[in-house]
Amino acid sequence: MLVIVAPGQGAQTPGFLAPWLEDSVFASRIHWLSAVAGLDLAHYGTEADAEAIRDTKVAQPLLVATGLIAALELFPHPMDAFERVGAVAGHSVGELAAAAGARTITAEQAMVLVRERGLAMAEASAATPTGMTAVLGGDREEVLAAITRHGLTPANDNGPGQIVAAGTMEQLAAFAEDPPAKARLIPLPVAGAFHTEHMAPAVGHVAALARSVSVHDPRIPVISNKDGHVIHDGAEVLRRIVGQIANPVRWDLCLDTMSDLGVTGILEMPPAGTLTGIAKRALKGVETFALKTPDQLDDARAFCDKHGEGSLMNTTPTWRMVVSPSKGTFHLDSAAAEADVLEAGATLGDVASTRDRIVITSAHGGEIVEWLVEDGDLVSPGQPLVRIHPVGSY
Repeated sequence: MLVIVAPGQGAQTPGFLAPWLEDSVFASRIHWLSAVAGLDLAHYGTEADAEAIRDTKVAQPLLVATGLIAALELFPHPMDAFERVGAVAGHSVGELAAAAGARTITAEQAMVLVRERGLAMAEASAATPTGMTAVLGGDREEVLAAITRHGLTPANDNGPGQIVAAGTMEQLAAFAEDPPAKARLIPLPVAGAFHTEHMAPAVGHVAALARSVSVHDPRIPVISNKDGHVIHDGAEVLRRIVGQIANPVRWDLCLDTMSDLGVTGILEMPPAGTLTGIAKRALKGVETFALKTPDQLDDARAFCDKHGEGSLMNTTPTWRMVVSPSKGTFHLDSAAAEADVLEAGATLGDVASTRDRIVITSAHGGEIVEWLVEDGDLVSPGQPLVRIHPVGSY
């Protein structure tokens, strides 16, 4: 099982785009997405210094554009990706690149959204001095308790030994004076407390724009930052991406889902290194590939061939499928079991695990063609549950 991941803000470094722009096709695509973003991304990816590309309204479009265009370099024919990639995930703003890669939204839609996301988050950051501090090591429960005690938010939970606390500068200063035992604190060079209540104004702005975005159900399973669930409804993918602006990134739960899926290889899109580094610590035995420069493309394609098994969702678009968001035991709803046609929003049952119990609904209506599981079956993340054929205006 191959999972492709897209990094979030902070992964960028000065000049990282220079070797990629030696390819005229890559350069022309950057020029196109620069026009959409209203920024000279080639300049920022080659000549701008660290301070310039740290700016939220620059960093976010730069990262998403790079990931999208590098994906086309890796898979010149998108069908190749559908036949090899088992799932995609993005960390924070990387979710927009992942959604576009899964064909839920277009590259241009992703760039408009990330442009407005970056601008709105930068404006929200300017309202109150806020920041973020990485907490490395320490006992997990003690770290979370200390973060809560100081009124901070665990904005990024990145797995074993790495949690990012976010809040006001005063709160972070007090946290630094009273840190959790055996933990190392590293202030991060970011503009504000991302993925906290301080970003709420940005959510409203991006949500208003997102209402006009046409979406498609993903062709590749999308693992959500919100809770690690596999999402197959395009509208829900976009809603979660918007809401995540002011809510914590649960990358630890995304890693759990990758493990549940049976991942054997994780490839990180450029500028790569951060997420593969986390995966090496959290998912022992899983191979990783950090795609940093174009001279690695042949090796990256070989890595994809080695681990690729194809998407569980790569079926003809004339069918719709409802899939399990997580692993657990599927319990079939009695009314759904007797139905021949489902209304949009109909309850199909639930998936129960040791962590939670998730009600499964059908985002789209239609005729039930085939149940792919039975009541009481164990299911895995992204596993198809039922196949539906659209009827009438559904």
